[in-house]
Amino acid sequence: MTAAILFGLGAGLGLWLVVIWAIPPQATLRGRFADPTDDIGSVAAVTETPWATALARPLLPSLRALGLPGGQLARDLRVVGRGADTHLAMKALLACAGLLTPLLLQGLLAVLGVPLGFEVPLVLALVGAAAGFIAPEIEVRGKATRARAQFRAALSAFLDLVWITLAGGSGVEAALLAAADVGRGGAFGQLRRALDAAQLTRTAPWTTLRRLGEELDVAELAELAASISLAGTEGAKVRTSLAAKAAALRTHLVADAEADAQAATERMALPVTLLFLGFLGFIAYPAVTQVLNGL
Repeated sequence: MTAAILFGLGAGLGLWLVVIWAIPPQATLRGRFADPTDDIGSVAAVTETPWATALARPLLPSLRALGLPGGQLARDLRVVGRGADTHLAMKALLACAGLLTPLLLQGLLAVLGVPLGFEVPLVLALVGAAAGFIAPEIEVRGKATRARAQFRAALSAFLDLVWITLAGGSGVEAALLAAADVGRGGAFGQLRRALDAAQLTRTAPWTTLRRLGEELDVAELAELAASISLAGTEGAKVRTSLAAKAAALRTHLVADAEADAQAATERMALPVTLLFLGFLGFIAYPAVTQVLNGL
């Protein structure tokens, strides 16, 4: 009787999830604007993966209710250009895959006549679900760190282009647009999007650049927007300041690269030490064997 009740509850839950997946509720306009996690008003460009969000659609509201993704993770997602719904969908799908894979293997082994028992597949399923749920977040944080480093390198080149254009007699807005049009890559694409948004909304370009720096958690971009705003609002000459910022940013990037290289060199010491110890053991083994046999 208990097994029949559990089977009925599982079947009913599965049918309910299928109905929600097939006929998703339509979000109202007020709900879209009231959602603080929505990226409609975001300056940074993000992309969604339709197939992932479609498969995990019934689980997304529950994950949103848990407060996912957090503030810092949301900024990391914007840096890598991944939508929040895609990230939550990948977490849900990988968790389900990690949960079901050991159970399916247990069923296959049971059919082949090699049962494993119930405890081992259950533990493996829980561990796989936890690993699948955490893996996308670890991936995003690693990619965000590298993306911010690349953005700072592109920002250094952007600063050089801006102050060179200013030295040629262009205005602040014209210099920003010209510098953004010259560059290529994801960082310059984000800068062009921010400047295009400023033109479409008829706002100052340094305002959208500051918003972009806050959304991507790139403090150097916010500082650049503050410096440029002085030139745009108070007529300050920032050409020398921008050149100094570009030089300081390049110095910081070089220091970070040297620190990363030093850390990689230190990490290489452990494999070399283990290899040396293994070589010593290989050499000493025959002598130790002869001594022990002679006792």
